Amino acid sequence: MSFRTYKPAAFLLLGLSCFGPAASASQHKQNQRQESKHSQEKTVWNYDGGVFFETDGTLPNGVCFRVSGRMTAQDFFDDMKRIDTQDGTVFRRGDKPVTQFPETVDIRFSIHDQLCPGGIQQIGTRTYMTEEMMHNLRLSIYWKHGVDLHAAKDIKVSSARVDQLQPYAKSLAAELPPRYEWSYEMVIASSGVSLSDSLCFVFRTPDGRIAARVAARL
Repeated sequence: MSFRTYKPAAFLLLGLSCFGPAASASQHKQNQRQESKHSQEKTVWNYDGGVFFETDGTLPNGVCFRVSGRMTAQDFFDDMKRIDTQDGTVFRRGDKPVTQFPETVDIRFSIHDQLCPGGIQQIGTRTYMTEEMMHNLRLSIYWKHGVDLHAAKDIKVSSARVDQLQPYAKSLAAELPPRYEWSYEMVIASSGVSLSDSLCFVFRTPDGRIAARVAARL
């Protein structure tokens, strides 16, 4: 499974096969509000502002990082609702039912390192994410429909940049190694894709190990 390859500022975007479900940590942090007049009968999710996704990842050298992003499509998600009932799920924009994504979706996401959970590291012993580590990451993007995986096509990277992060303790800035945040914007073809499908992102190390995976899911 392959598609056109891009090499943004700091990592390689490749079409690789992926097996197993993609995890998503977006639902509780995106601009969705769960409403329920009858919690057993009807649940409504609002998608104003797009679909947010977030997950944490790790590298073999012990570096931990976070991926945070959002899927938008001009005004497509404005007044978009997902309605779950005992009879199934429907999507509506205003009063009109919607079943498919628009021709393209816009993806923005950023990556930065963070302290690993489960312990406190002393200053000077923590390993920070570097340009080389980012360059070595491979990203696979695909649409997931049920258990079927389809590589995303026509991916266009429109922006890639690196920003240096300022430490909270500015007085220690000279003693700490620099930290960075990598940000990307891309446009992905989505014409004909069902709204029930998920757009999945899998980050792998050069040896094929999954470092992080997450899905933009309605």
